[in-house]
Amino acid sequence: MTFHKEGVPSLVIAILFAAICFGLTSVISENLVWLHFILYALGVFVLVVILQFFRQPARPIILDDNTIYAPADGTVVVIEKVIENEFLKDERIQISIFMSPINVHINWAPISGIVEYFKYHPGKYLVAWHPKSSLENERTTVVIKDKQNRQVLLRQIAGAMARRIVWYVKEQMPIQQGDQFGFIKFGSRVDIYLPLDAEVLVNIDDKTKGNTTPIARLK
Repeated sequence: MTFHKEGVPSLVIAILFAAICFGLTSVISENLVWLHFILYALGVFVLVVILQFFRQPARPIILDDNTIYAPADGTVVVIEKVIENEFLKDERIQISIFMSPINVHINWAPISGIVEYFKYHPGKYLVAWHPKSSLENERTTVVIKDKQNRQVLLRQIAGAMARRIVWYVKEQMPIQQGDQFGFIKFGSRVDIYLPLDAEVLVNIDDKTKGNTTPIARLK
């Protein structure tokens, strides 16, 4: 288990906050034991929260041209057929994964290929499970086309707490299954749009592990 690079600024702030909390105990009367305890507990709590949120677990990279692995840790909240109107302009199977604040917030590429399309959309911060969040919230859209010309669209969506989406991709760059393509801070959602003939391997309320849980098979 390592610490993700996106968490460095937050970790610095957390360390400074903890140092202030610990430092205050030296100027507060020793008779106020309860206040010393609160300050120590608060400092440790903030450090632990930041360390667990930005943890980077080791995940084995499994290369399989026909298997779609979960792009994120979380809970499956949507499985339905929809019309994707931004880029693909056709009917797709949408699978949405809600990432709570306690999940790992790294986003992994579910297939290998070329980044055919990328766009960042500024927007609102509705709760991530809101039906309109995929169209109105701050988000990115990434389309990966594999060597068989199959297209998979991914959408990083900010939630009520997530106020920063990070991405590591640009159009025409090659990407390998299991590569990190982004990170979303403090609660969010990832949508994935698959071809209609894909075999879905998950159900609503299933828990997923990014880059580990098979969620579909491509034909």
